[in-house]
Amino acid sequence: MSDPRITSSIFTRGAVDLSALRPSAPARSAAPTQGGPPAGVPGGATPGAGVAVIDVTEATFQSEVLERSLSTPVVVDFWAEWCEPCKQLSPVLEKLAAEGGGAWVLAKVDVEANPRLAQMFRVQGIPMVFAVVGGQPIDAFSGVVPEAQLRQWIQAVLKAGGVTVEPAGDPRLDEADDALMVGDLDAAEAAYRKILAETPADAAAEAGLAQVGLVRRVGGADPVAVFAAAEANHDDVEAQLLAADVEVLSGQAEAAYARLVALVRRTAGDDREKARQHLVSLFTVAGPDDPAVAKARRALASALF
Repeated sequence: MSDPRITSSIFTRGAVDLSALRPSAPARSAAPTQGGPPAGVPGGATPGAGVAVIDVTEATFQSEVLERSLSTPVVVDFWAEWCEPCKQLSPVLEKLAAEGGGAWVLAKVDVEANPRLAQMFRVQGIPMVFAVVGGQPIDAFSGVVPEAQLRQWIQAVLKAGGVTVEPAGDPRLDEADDALMVGDLDAAEAAYRKILAETPADAAAEAGLAQVGLVRRVGGADPVAVFAAAEANHDDVEAQLLAADVEVLSGQAEAAYARLVALVRRTAGDDREKARQHLVSLFTVAGPDDPAVAKARRALASALF
């Protein structure tokens, strides 16, 4: 899947012809019909900003997808009852749409009941999912994808639609963080590694994994004894590294960074590289956006070069 952008794609070149879905007659009213919900809104759904999932037909596509997408990004899920992969993907899409709280809408199209829509979108296999923004498809993917990747794709769709939302919490991270908080380091490490296997370079998982290593290194160390040992011998690399770890866990990250930058300055060879790598691991604990990390990285660069 690619990040949705308004580029010279097959969509913006007009490969998807939706002209037949744009009747000259006025759009149908969204007012409720007697005895049921508005057309295109499944029973139990509330029309308006809170709508998360709607069933769409060719008759309702103009208003429920094209017109709605002028103000709210719409994700169109082409599916069929007989499609087993659809049964894996659709529930995840529905869950994410509900989490979105109306920031975007999931429009479900049964290809068996609406073959003309599938033909217009050149759907050759299902499940197939399109993002529609401003009345035009801007990106698509087919097949089943991992939830983490799907979340990233939807965030990109929202960005393309000019929607700013707080990313929903990742339950995988919650599970890993909970294990770390209760001291189950093995479970926390396994959970963070699983996230990184599914979503490489996930900054939160990388920070969590680095924190697991930090907690393991400190273990049951006595801070008073650790700092005394470091003060007694400034050239004892192991003592300085452990002192920096204790400082980070004590909320004194800047002091830890300064300690290790100074160690880099006065060491050479393997000792210097060990100090540098250790400092970088502590940067990972804090995350790349921490201002103290940015300042310490500049100091490290100065010490190295």
